[in-house]
Amino acid sequence: MNIIYMLLVISVIVALVFFWAFILSVRKGQYDDTYTPSVRMLFEDEIVKDKDTKKKQKTNEQLK
Repeated sequence: MNIIYMLLVISVIVALVFFWAFILSVRKGQYDDTYTPSVRMLFEDEIVKDKDTKKKQKTNEQLK
């Protein structure tokens, strides 16, 4: 029975170490996305144009 308690304590300690490492990496900016914003600005106009054309088509269909 003592081994179960020891394994439980060790697993909690390991989980806390991984959680601490995750928090530390987030604070240091490890997961910041620096690539997507630069690419998003290239495709933003096309998405807006597609939405505008769909809206215009819907209004044209409603007028008919």
